Amino acid sequence: MAGKKVKSASEMLATIVTEGIFEKKGEEVVTIDLRKMHNAVADFFVVCHAGSRAQVEAIADSVQMEVKKAVGHNVWKKEGFENAEWVLLDYVDVVVHIFQEAARKYYRLEDLWADAEIRLCKPAPPAKKRTKKNASAEEV
Repeated sequence: MAGKKVKSASEMLATIVTEGIFEKKGEEVVTIDLRKMHNAVADFFVVCHAGSRAQVEAIADSVQMEVKKAVGHNVWKKEGFENAEWVLLDYVDVVVHIFQEAARKYYRLEDLWADAEIRLCKPAPPAKKRTKKNASAEEV
């Protein structure tokens, strides 16, 4: 019997972070798995970008709220809110990088960690709302 793969705490935290990013329409969300990298500073980097300063701030706030709600953790360190071109949220094992698009293209963080496993994340499909109309159609 094949065993179900158990997610580590840092994998679960990275998943919660991506949910917070998608809540505010973060773009090109990737997770960079650093666990096999020698002397890595964290288990995962989660990277995304947004179209404006306001959206960068909204994504950062959403991530902090989702993590607090899901696991009760506050961000350990946060930086970049002064100009919101690149906001960093450090949860020790998971570090979140939220860029404005131009800054992401300039710093090319994914290229710096190209030896790590990089995975493009997609938002979960929206849940189908159950209404009287489609509920009766399902019964047929």
